[in-house]
Amino acid sequence: MSKKRILVVEDNMDTYELVRFILEKNGYDTFLAVNGRDGVNAAIKQIPDLIIMDLSMPEMDGWTAIGLIKKDERTSSIPLLTLTAHALPGDRQRAMDAGSDEYITKPMDLEDLVKSVDHWINRR
Repeated sequence: MSKKRILVVEDNMDTYELVRFILEKNGYDTFLAVNGRDGVNAAIKQIPDLIIMDLSMPEMDGWTAIGLIKKDERTSSIPLLTLTAHALPGDRQRAMDAGSDEYITKPMDLEDLVKSVDHWINRR
């Protein structure tokens, strides 16, 4: 059985390396896009099993990228988890309205992150 592939859209390399480490330790493959525009393109080209999306990024913010991914029939069914430092209720609602399936704030609990990823991968 092949490993499930997770696209991490994140412009902070320290955050990406931490997420990559914990997910790969738990049996997932990860790949990176460093901004929203690259994230949308990677999602369409590579059709990952799950996407983890930051919100504040250069080129295209995460809210816009989420909306584009969820509106495209090729990628609309991919579970998408928002992982962000934006912790205000309006930020969460905006991401959920754009199509995010779950909203996780930084700093994240790594065990909870893995549980969320497992849940959405198994649900698909």
